[in-house]
Amino acid sequence: MRRLNQYARAFGRRELTLAGASVVAIIVFATTSPYFATADNLATVLRNSTELLLVSLGMTLLLAMGSIDVSVGMVLGLAAIAVGRLLQAEIDPLLAALAGPLAGAALGLITGLVVVFANIPAIVATLGLLGVYRAAIFLALGGGWLSGLPTGLTTLLSSKLAGIPVAALVVAGAYGAVWAALRRTPYGPHLLAIGQSEDAARLAGITVRRTRVATFVLSGVLSGLAATFYVGTYRNVEMTIGSTLALDAIAAVVLGGTSILGGRCSLLGTALGVLLLRLLQNGLLMSGVPSLWQTVVTGVLLLTVLGLERVGSFMPSVRRAGRSV
Repeated sequence: MRRLNQYARAFGRRELTLAGASVVAIIVFATTSPYFATADNLATVLRNSTELLLVSLGMTLLLAMGSIDVSVGMVLGLAAIAVGRLLQAEIDPLLAALAGPLAGAALGLITGLVVVFANIPAIVATLGLLGVYRAAIFLALGGGWLSGLPTGLTTLLSSKLAGIPVAALVVAGAYGAVWAALRRTPYGPHLLAIGQSEDAARLAGITVRRTRVATFVLSGVLSGLAATFYVGTYRNVEMTIGSTLALDAIAAVVLGGTSILGGRCSLLGTALGVLLLRLLQNGLLMSGVPSLWQTVVTGVLLLTVLGLERVGSFMPSVRRAGRSV
């Protein structure tokens, strides 16, 4: 028990709980499907986590700031279309890859300006933008799909450096850069101060509007980067792209210990929350459960965690305001 408490202090109680839950999920699903606990399937789970890891990183910052963006799935979709169109035009794959984050940054800027300068609650503004972006996806695709895209981007993103997959390096780099920004620059304290009390942050001299817009832009960049990996992995863009991504991202972030009310976040918790969510979704699928129930499980998890936090029964990984992992 003493050693368990030491681990809890080192990694955070929420993170330790999520790691344990992931192990339990692997054991349970391994008994329901002989194919679940294979190296190939677990590698597939990790590959399928790339986009959600990046989008959830941006969502972590938004929730820590006391905001939210339910249009991130549509941002990913529009950025994916931009990447796909460039690939169809036989643009260099590296330039096409950069189009994803650039398109995401532009859309994130639009979202940030609408939320901040129009003074519309983020949930309302991003719900409206979700509808606008969804219509834009329909118009851009003409009611069809982008399919059979060139393989150049796939080859680029599936390569390895020093034996490590590019996707793993990019995700680790993104999390490392955000961790450094939160811990080593004024951005972190400013972000969490805004999440705790926007009025108090403004009185303390923090440029609240600029920080909020910058965070939406950063979230857009991460969603656009996820779009690049999506296109590189699947080589198509379908009409329904990103339809459940916001729910998955919010669930993973809240599972990881980031407060939905702002002022607290955990990057390690977010990564573990994504892993647990993808393990559950994959395990249900491998066990023959209809895909509809994956969304049900995600929603139930989100409601359960929020309910437990409401009554103080679920130990958060971060007790004092302003700590990030």
